[in-house]
Amino acid sequence: MDNAKAGKGYLIGVLSRETGVNIETIRYYERIGIMPKPDRTPGGYRQFSQDQLKRLTFVRKCRELGFSLREVRTLLELVDSHKFSCGEIHEMTVQHLRAIDEKMARLGKLKTVLTSMSNECSRGDVPACPIVDALFEVV
Repeated sequence: MDNAKAGKGYLIGVLSRETGVNIETIRYYERIGIMPKPDRTPGGYRQFSQDQLKRLTFVRKCRELGFSLREVRTLLELVDSHKFSCGEIHEMTVQHLRAIDEKMARLGKLKTVLTSMSNECSRGDVPACPIVDALFEVV
């Protein structure tokens, strides 16, 4: 039987397993206010609710999609205020997509440079290496 449905809540280890979020990360999210402080058992253990499990799942999914903690916090503030529009969330998503496109373009350039450097390397046993030379090269 599900602990939260029985009114007992989720201990942090169970919450971690259910969401796939590391225990230390859950504690960190609590410290920085992304996750609200959970109730405590008489023994002092954190006891998370079903709503907190859903919130942590939301945070994990946002992070997997590359949203920064600042962006996650903004999304949560909008959701928590109950005064958001789908348009606002869409605009944040479009901005995030633009940032991903920019990052992909930079990574493509990095790949081209590294591939070129790697192709110039003889892979020999001598200390002369065009990769090291290129990294030391003053532009």
